This record gives sequence, C-alpha cells and structure tokens, in this order.
Amino acid sequence: MDKLLEQIKKGTVWAFPGGIHPPQQKSLSNSASITRLPLPDKLIVALKQHIGANGKLLVEKGQHVLKGQPLTAPAANWSVPVHAPSSGVVTDIAPMPSAHPSALPELSVIIEPDGKDEWVALNKNKNPAELSHDELINIIHQAGISGMGGAGFPTYVKADTKQPIEFLIVNAVECEPYITADDVLMREHAKEVIQGIEIMQQLLNPTLCIVGIEDNKPEAIAAMKQAAEHNSKIIIQTVPTIYPSGGEKQLIKLLTNREVPSIGIPADIGILVHNTGTLFAVQQAVYEGKPLIERIVTVTGNTIHKPGNVWALLGTEIKHLLDCQGFSPVPQQSVVMGGPMMGFTLPTVRIGIVKTTNCILAPDHKELAEPGPEKACIRCSACADACPASLLPQQLQWFAKSKEYDKLQEHNLFDCIECGACAYVCPSEIPLVQYYRVAKVEIKEQQADKIKADRAKERFDARKERLDREQEERQNRHKRKPAAKSADEKQKVADALARVKNKADNGDEKSAVAATIARAKAKKLGDQSAELEPDNSEVAKDRALRKEQARKYKEQKSQKDESAETAPVDDKKSAVAAAIARSKAKKAAQASDESQSDAPVDDKKAAVAAAIARAKAKKAAQASEVAEQTVSEESQSVAPVDDKKAAVAAAIARAKAKKAAKALEDAEQSVSEDPQSVAPVDDKKAAVAAAIARAKAKKAAKALEDAEQSVSEDPQSVEPVDDKKAAVAAAIARAKAKKAAKALEDSEQVVSEAPQSDEPVDDKKAAVAAAIARAKAKKAAKALEDTEQTQPQELQVDSAAPKSAENNTDDSSVLINADKPKSADDNKKAAVAAAIARAKAKKLQKEGNNQS
Repeated sequence: MDKLLEQIKKGTVWAFPGGIHPPQQKSLSNSASITRLPLPDKLIVALKQHIGANGKLLVEKGQHVLKGQPLTAPAANWSVPVHAPSSGVVTDIAPMPSAHPSALPELSVIIEPDGKDEWVALNKNKNPAELSHDELINIIHQAGISGMGGAGFPTYVKADTKQPIEFLIVNAVECEPYITADDVLMREHAKEVIQGIEIMQQLLNPTLCIVGIEDNKPEAIAAMKQAAEHNSKIIIQTVPTIYPSGGEKQLIKLLTNREVPSIGIPADIGILVHNTGTLFAVQQAVYEGKPLIERIVTVTGNTIHKPGNVWALLGTEIKHLLDCQGFSPVPQQSVVMGGPMMGFTLPTVRIGIVKTTNCILAPDHKELAEPGPEKACIRCSACADACPASLLPQQLQWFAKSKEYDKLQEHNLFDCIECGACAYVCPSEIPLVQYYRVAKVEIKEQQADKIKADRAKERFDARKERLDREQEERQNRHKRKPAAKSADEKQKVADALARVKNKADNGDEKSAVAATIARAKAKKLGDQSAELEPDNSEVAKDRALRKEQARKYKEQKSQKDESAETAPVDDKKSAVAAAIARSKAKKAAQASDESQSDAPVDDKKAAVAAAIARAKAKKAAQASEVAEQTVSEESQSVAPVDDKKAAVAAAIARAKAKKAAKALEDAEQSVSEDPQSVAPVDDKKAAVAAAIARAKAKKAAKALEDAEQSVSEDPQSVEPVDDKKAAVAAAIARAKAKKAAKALEDSEQVVSEAPQSDEPVDDKKAAVAAAIARAKAKKAAKALEDTEQTQPQELQVDSAAPKSAENNTDDSSVLINADKPKSADDNKKAAVAAAIARAKAKKLQKEGNNQS
C-alpha cells in the first residue's frame, strides 16, 4: 500500500487496454468563458432525471413557485427531488418527450417564468466542518444532486457508503471530443471544486484524493493545482489523452492500477469516483444552500456560430440553447445530445435539459457524416483491439443479432461501457453499440419479468402454505385430546368389557365378533401409556340386542301368517266369498245381455236353438237327480254349522236362483219377440245344429260335475251353523231343487215335441213349437220366482220354534220336524244340502246364460 502511494505521488500512471485517438475538436468551445442565457419562455422539468424512483409531486397546476422551490419530495430509495429552475407559474403537469433516443414521454412540470427569478429562502453554511455527517448527507440529498457526468447515480448514496474508502478519484478527464464543460468549470471555479472535494473528504475520510485531468487541458490543470495547494491529500494527476480514459473503470486503472470486478463496483475495492460538475454542485448546496437547478452545457458544432459553454437552467428546451448560440441548420440536420462517441441523436429539439446533459452537438455533414449501410464483418479484429474492456465485440454482435441472451451474459456484455470505440474503428460500418444497447434493454426486461414471476410464485407458495396451515388448524380443532381417566373409570370400563366378553361366549356368531372387539379393547386398556379411545361397547351391545329382537319379531310374524292361512274362514271371509259370487253372477248376466243383442235368427237357427234347449233341459234333469242323491248320501258327514253363516249361505243360494230365472226369462223373450223369423230349416244344417247342441250339453254336464266335485272335496269349508236353522235351509233347498227339476222336465217335454228327424221342418210348425217352448219357459221362470219370494220368510225361523210352512205345503213336514232336536248326523246332512244347493244355483245360472 505504501509503495502504491509513493508511486501515485510520484505521478505514475498505468495504462488500460484498447482505446482510440479521435479528433478532439475542443478548441471550438474552450476558448470563451461561460455565458448565461436569457430566461426561456417555458421550462419543461422532467420528474425523473436520475437512476432511481420518481419523487412525490408537491405542486399542482396553476400554482406559483419560486426559484429553488422543491417540485417533488423523495419517496423511495435512490429518489432525489427536483426543483423549480426559476420563479413562475405551473401551467401544466403532463407527459413530455424525454432526453432519450426513443423520446418516450416522461411526466414533467411545465413552468412559465415570471421574469423575476425570485429565489426561495436559502440556508447557507460558512463552515461546513461544523456540520455532522448526517446533516451533510441530508443537505446533499435534499438539494437533488446526482451524477452529472455519466448515468446520474444519486450522490447522497455514494457519499453515505459504509465501506472504507482508500482513494477518492475526481473524474476531470473529459475525454469525449467536442465537450469542454468540465474544462472551463475547473478554469473558472477551481476553488469551488476543491471545496466540494473537501466536503467529500469529510464524509468519506479517504487516504488520498486523486484528480485525473487529461494533458490537453493545461489551464485547468494549473488552476486546480493552485486551488489544492493547501491540502496535501489532494493530488492533481495528469493522464495521457486517449479515448475512453474518462471511463470509470479505465480511470481507476490509469490512476491506481486496480481493476474493478466484472460484477462489482469501485467501492468493492475501496475506491469512489465523482465528476467535477457533481462536486461543484455539492459545494453550492452546502455553502450557498442552492439546489441543483442549472449546469454548464457545451453548445458546439459547425452549424453553431457562437460555440461555447453556457449556464443552462434545467428544463430549458434545446431549441432555446441553439437559438441563443446562433444555430444555422443544414438540410437533414442532426442534433446530438452528448459527444460524437457516446451521444445519441435527438428526434426533436423540444426536449428540456436534464442533470446529465453536458453537450449539445449540431454538426454539419462534413463534420459528422451519416454512416453508410451496414456491411458484412470482415473479421479484421480492429474492434477487439480498440475495446477498453477487453471484450469480443464481434462475438457479442453475433449473439445480439440472434438474441442468444445467455451467451451474451457469459461473454460479459454488461462490462461494455458503450464508449463506441469498436464502432468507430469498424471498416464495415456496423453499428455495434446499437446492438449492445438493444440487447441490454431486452435482457433487463427479461430479468425484470423473471423477478416478477419469482415474486408471484413466492406469494402463491406463501398463500398455499397459509391455507394449508389454516385447514390443518380447523381439522385439529375438532380433535381434542381425551381427558385422562381415573383408576375407577378404567376399572368400570374393564368390568363392562368383561361382561360383554362373558355374554359373547354364550351367544351366536355376532356375539363372538363382539367378544373379539372387547378383547382388543381390553388389550388396549392394559397399556397404561397409551391414551384410551372413547368406549362404544355399550352402544354396540344395545345395537346387537335390537337386531336380535327384530329377528325374533319377524319369525313370530311369519308363523302367524302361516297359521292364519290354515285357519277356518270366519264370517268376514264368507262375506267376501259371497261378494265374489255376486260379481261373477253379474258378469254372467252381462254376457247374457250381449247375446240377446244379436240379429233375428232364421228358420235354421231356430231349429238349432230348439235342439240345444232340449239337450240342456235333459242335462238339467239329470243334474237335479244327481244333486238329490248327493244330498242324501253326504248328509250324514256334515258337521254342525253356525246359524248366521247358514243364513248367509241361504241368501247366496236365493240370489243365484233369481239370476237363473232371469236368464231363462231373457231367453224366452228373445224367442217370443220375433216368431215370424223362423224359416224352413235345411236338413243338413239341422243335423249340424243338433251336433252342436249335443256338444254343449256334454260341456254343461262336465261343468256341473266339476262343481259338485269341488263341493264334495272340501266339506270343511262349510262353517258350522245352528241346527234348527240349518234344517230350515236344507228344506228350502230341497224344495227349490224339486221345483227347478219340474220346470226343466216341462221344458224338455216341450222341446221333445219338436221334430227330431233330419227331414225338412215346416216353417209354421217350427214357429208353433217355438211359441210353446216360450210359454213353458215362462211358466218355469214364474215358478222359480214364487219359490224365491217364500225364502225370506223361511229364513226368519229362530232356534226356539220355526214358523209355519204355509207358503210351502210340499215341505211342511220338514219344517214341522225342525222343532225336534237334531242329531249330529242330521246337522251334517243339512250343511251338505246347503252347499249342494249353492252349487246347483250356480249351475243353473251358467245354463241360462248358454240358452240365451
């Protein structure tokens, strides 16, 4: 370190790689002193003139402001305020073109000066050594000072660094061609610059302060040496004129032989660099209390009649500077902000001066010719030789064109200081620097998007973690730890489990399962270290008991249903059977009505009907004889029947007899309505009719036989009746059967009188026979009806003494004998007789339907 200090004090200067020697063209503007321009018509003060965030706006439209009054207040890190350059009225606050190659709009405050140039109250300090570190930093911060020779980095941030600083370097090289702002500043204000350096020494306390000045500025070197004679820690160092020796990293290499890391800053190696104009602004803020509202700007170029350096208020339009210096534009005139190497062409001259504006260049076509069309690279390596950062410009340009951003970063694109030396020496006129600038912007945007995405992912993960945590808390809220049970409670649980186990041993398979559960729980109970789960054994026991009861109930119910099916039928079931019989009789009557609706028959059909009638009459007589015989044979096996049920059975028999009479009457009426319709019958057709009649008679006999058999097979279905009433019912049934047989004999006799031969039948005789048959059928129906009318009186006979049998003289002896006590055999016979009577009545109804 001591050796390095000795070398620096001796004036040793080290070299940096690369560099070029373009024409200086400084003599155009450094021969005259600094001039002050008249107030412009308006001032366009951009709110963002530095690296960092915008400040908070403090003024509004129409407000009157004073010179030096803050327009914004610092609102974030690296934020510095801007001030009103002159007194006047705020006419508008709107986006205006910015001092940038793109001229993108920036929010700006537009002030119309009032011409008074009235200052706000200033806080001057004659002895800054008495101020504390924080007070000095606050003054620099509130004065809005930022770097005036490069990117515009906030000065208060550099001055307040916590890293130890060994060397404070003042960049007074000003290597860019045409620019002489720092040169004339040091000539005319060297004392103020040295005072600014001393303020920084007070803040940073460096070991040594080195002021680097190019050897083409002898007057500035002399002025600075004279102003720094009293301070031994300030060294004025002359460096050779080479571009870009004014670059921060290149100047550090020249003066200290140290290199800044690729991704580091000078403070990392104990060095801090400030521009001459920045130190002058610090001196003005601390000593005079003036904020940064103006700066020196070099206005030069062959189209400027009075090139030189001027004090320009921040926000002054470039057009105003050009007009004041005698601007004579040429066709396709270009105006450059900055020098010819690192400056950029402005799209308009209606842009305000900012804190980093040090030069306005208005060259003609000979002075700064328009670049020709880009040609192919010839790989001459001139760009690599001229690069002061030891990069590979040709390789970077290839990666930039193909947008291979990862490879650009691998080749240290951001170490490029955009000095333009590579483009200056390129024989193919490739705008290399423009490729690098575009690639840097795109990479920064890409990185910013990645940062946003990472932050969004962090927020999403944090939110998901919070929701999962809340859900887990909600679930655990219901999982309360069971309270510890005492010894007595545990003993009770063990006893209950033991009882369940003993019961399960004597039970079925379900009880065995319960026992297994109980043993498992008992085993758990034995582990005193484990926490007991809630005991549900009693609940399981009750559930098993309920299931067992339900099973037993179902078995009992099924047994009752089976016994109910085999039990004798009571009076209600008899009533249901009677209702079913009535519905069947009604259906038969309806079928009879339908048969009556047929069209009148001819003579052949009449003969067929007569034959059918004879066959049915004969079959009915046979059925009557069989019924009487069956009554006499089975009367001995009938059990006593109940009086009520016997009355019901008798009523059913009467109803069936009445329906049979009705059917017979309908048949008679169908024949008597059209006696003239009987025509001579063909012999063959008569034979066919006779065959049909025989078939139907056979079918009727079969039906009667089935009915009688059904009664005889199930004598138990007849319920017991009272003996006296049963006797009465039996007598009535015999009387009805006798009358029915008599009527059927009469009808058979009538039918038999009809011609039986196969010979043709005379139509008149057939008509007469039909009339006789109708008369006989009517008479038989009348007899049945009279019999039916006597039945209600006969059924009223009680168990004490039956009524007289005046209405039925044929059965008077039977009714009289009913008063006498009946034996068990007699009662059985009476029940059988009642059942047979019902069967006969049903048969008669069917036959009547067939006749119709």
